[in-house]
Amino acid sequence: MDAVASTDLIAGRLFRLSIGVFFIGGFLSSVISLFVPRLTLLYGLDYSRALLVQFAFHTSYLLFAIPIAMTIMRIGYMRSAATGLSVMALSCGLFVASHGMHTYGLLLFSLLALSAGITFLQIAANTVVAVVGNAEGAAFRLNLLQAFNSVGTVAGPLVGAAFILGSPMLTGRAAMAEIAPPFLFAILLLGGLAIAFLARRNLLQPLVRTDAIGGRLDWPALLADRRLLAGTGAIFVYTGAEVAIGTLLVNYLVQPQVFGIAPVNAARLVSLYWGGAMIGRLAGAYAMRRVRPATLLMLAAIGAALLAIVAATVKGSLGGIALLAVGLCNSIMYPTIYVLALPDDPKLATPGGTLLCMAVVGGAVVPMLTGLLADRVGLTASLMLPAACYLGIAAFARQCRGARI
Repeated sequence: MDAVASTDLIAGRLFRLSIGVFFIGGFLSSVISLFVPRLTLLYGLDYSRALLVQFAFHTSYLLFAIPIAMTIMRIGYMRSAATGLSVMALSCGLFVASHGMHTYGLLLFSLLALSAGITFLQIAANTVVAVVGNAEGAAFRLNLLQAFNSVGTVAGPLVGAAFILGSPMLTGRAAMAEIAPPFLFAILLLGGLAIAFLARRNLLQPLVRTDAIGGRLDWPALLADRRLLAGTGAIFVYTGAEVAIGTLLVNYLVQPQVFGIAPVNAARLVSLYWGGAMIGRLAGAYAMRRVRPATLLMLAAIGAALLAIVAATVKGSLGGIALLAVGLCNSIMYPTIYVLALPDDPKLATPGGTLLCMAVVGGAVVPMLTGLLADRVGLTASLMLPAACYLGIAAFARQCRGARI
């Protein structure tokens, strides 16, 4: 078997294994987002304190990205993926237990640990899928895998709404039993995936380009790459805007001047937000065979900004529909920004991916700022901040119109 055929075979096996990783990451992220409306509507917390859930969940990307990247470069992708999946499974169990004990600090710690496990997968999975295989198809592969991530984000609200928002506040074992089913499903899937990755820990050994998943943290080279730095900023504002809208969407839709529906029904409607991302990623992966990724990214970012502005300024159901439709525009953003920003030198792939992963801390910062605005000027008006974030992404896309992919 020649080198090209061998690489394609390995890339295919890696892709199939990664489907489950992307699915469960999306599933858990959307289930965790439902805890913000639970805390505001059932516990009576204000937006800024309730959004500490997302702050804890996304701060890990900044705190642990560098040591996790060094671990990945030392033990390899497959073992790192198994480690991250195992940490996520343990964290899910801790999250359920802390909720039953009504210990908010422990609950935030379990979220920090959960996102540490996801950080392993963010750095390793996105980078290795992008560099194993032909460079021209990198954006297509990542967008297709992100579609499976979106399947998870759609399933999360549909499965989790009844367990997380369907009952009054409970305590002790009753509270644990109330929210446990979606997390038990996640633990079983995470455990199975961890075993699968560990059993195939030598999958990437035959590859000649081992530097693509190795390398070192060469900060001068990274900081000299203006496209990488601009992409890091784009990932920061994208993650922040997507998380802010996805987290506050239930609170927005239950308002009398929007849909005025029950929290459980609003949570189920959130699946349309994530479902738009799923459809958009499948369509985007197809479109990228004919249209430059940077062009699609710019159009999607401008569309998202306009829809967020409509939701922030127009009363009635039109605002709710507009905010749900932002998910369709979000669809191609993360994987496309990631591939456009990743350094061309394969030796800088993992270090560059580390910097991009650290930028996911935007999912902690922007929602907190949006929550602070919501407490002061109202939830609807606070959506102007995510709208501004999308305009920043459009600027990055314009800068990348001459990129090779």
